[in-house]
Amino acid sequence: MIASSRTKNKVQSTKYEVRSDNRRARWTTIFLVVAIALGAIAGTQRPGQSRARQGTPGKAAPSRIQPQIPKADRYQANRVFIEHADSLMANENVSTEYQVLMGNIRFRRADMYMYCDSAHFYDKTNSLDAFGNVKMTQGDTLFVYADVLHYIGEVQLAQLRYNVRLENRNAVLLTDSLDYDVQGGIGYYFDGGVLRDDRNATELSSRNGRYDVHSKIAEFATDVRLLNDQYEMNTNFLTYSTRTHIATITEMTEILGDSISIYTSSGWYDTNKDDGTLYDRSLIVTRDGQTLQGDTVYYDRRKTYGEARGNVEITDTAHSVILNGDYGYHDDVAHYSYVTRNARAREFSQKDTLYLRADTLLTLLEGEDSVRVMRAIDDVRFYRKDVQGMCDSMRASQADSILYMYRNAVVWNEGRQVASEQINVHMADSTVDWAVLPVPGIVVSHVGEDYYDQLYGKKMRATFENGEMRRLDVDGNVMAIMFPQEEDSTYNKMVNAESSYLTLLLKEKQEVEKLTMWPEVTGQVTPLYLVKKSQLLLPQFVWYEDRRPRSPQDILESTKYEVQSTK
Repeated sequence: MIASSRTKNKVQSTKYEVRSDNRRARWTTIFLVVAIALGAIAGTQRPGQSRARQGTPGKAAPSRIQPQIPKADRYQANRVFIEHADSLMANENVSTEYQVLMGNIRFRRADMYMYCDSAHFYDKTNSLDAFGNVKMTQGDTLFVYADVLHYIGEVQLAQLRYNVRLENRNAVLLTDSLDYDVQGGIGYYFDGGVLRDDRNATELSSRNGRYDVHSKIAEFATDVRLLNDQYEMNTNFLTYSTRTHIATITEMTEILGDSISIYTSSGWYDTNKDDGTLYDRSLIVTRDGQTLQGDTVYYDRRKTYGEARGNVEITDTAHSVILNGDYGYHDDVAHYSYVTRNARAREFSQKDTLYLRADTLLTLLEGEDSVRVMRAIDDVRFYRKDVQGMCDSMRASQADSILYMYRNAVVWNEGRQVASEQINVHMADSTVDWAVLPVPGIVVSHVGEDYYDQLYGKKMRATFENGEMRRLDVDGNVMAIMFPQEEDSTYNKMVNAESSYLTLLLKEKQEVEKLTMWPEVTGQVTPLYLVKKSQLLLPQFVWYEDRRPRSPQDILESTKYEVQSTK
């Protein structure tokens, strides 16, 4: 679509050059004939008639004179002088006095020259009408071509019509109707125009426009399009400098390319360096569906990366992840994004959304299969309805739906807390499926008052159904403190036991169905009234219920902590 639009635009923009050859020749012939005819009847105008030169035949016949170069100061800013013409005719009886010039005509106004095939010159008002092969030059920087020129001396305005071409160093402006303010050096077009910046192969078009030859600043209005080989920019108002090649954006603008699309209403874009700084919640959409948005956005197309500051949001809809923070970065080619400073994430691939915060959050593709991975670094906290947790760092892979939690890891499920240096939690169908502690850890649940059920071991595996734990397998150095519930729902004894292995089966509502320890079990059962307070807890006991996130909002509170060793 972009290529075809570009081609169409270039065809349209070159119409001025194509028409120029045919129409210029046709207009030259017409104006020569008209000029000769007007010169022949110049003596028929009545006193007081307008510049339109309409009237009844007069008695005086035109006289033919040779052009002369006056001796006056030729650098007078408001005076126009005849420098050359092959022939010149004048009529002394015409109140609106003008001279008819034919062939190789050259006018001069200070350092500006005007050329044409035929002309009417109004000496008293320093005005002229020029026809055929019209050209205006000023120094070695400004060249303007047209079929017709009306120069109005009183206001120093040059009105150029048909096949107009303005050349100002590397900039070329094409239009059919241009009003040029000679004193201010500003050209206005109002019937469609194209500006070409040959320095960086950029073309801009609009219905209306303004170009300042001194500042090299162009303003485009209505149906504005900036086009080059890499992208197109569409808006209703745009300012562009042919000196710096920077486009200044002040209205809603879309920048469409093969790899990204940008939507912004404020900022600037360097068409030479191919980068820009954008404001007011500008949005970048990559080809793989990721978006980058912020209060301020910087994007470098050549290096394929973008940065955002202030209320940053990076969205990866293909992998169901949204990142937020105060600073964000995205690399389109590497498929790498991260946010930091109050970083948050939402993962919504399952029915229930996982809310996550950390000092730094990032997503990237890993492995030969390009699997999307999210990493959380330092002071990690997360919340989901069925599971909550905190740790120093975490890794989540969509390939296996596992949360890998590292160092000072704590997970809560229902009334249980699991703590270890590493915890792996598997998600399935929007609920926890299983959890593994590959290193020593402890499982704790609060029974009541100062009583906690506790299980410690070198390795653990817990399985879940409908979000509730149904089985726990502990492997190696098993230590347990438990408070069995009596039939009347009271607690009156404590079980303290050790073994090599343990399997715990739970019923609904987390009631113990069966507990098995083997091959050898040591320990004792002690009535509660005989239990000392120092005997209630295992040496590895930890309890962080006050840090447990109870809602998505709770994860935003930073809770730097050190988990007591579970070894």
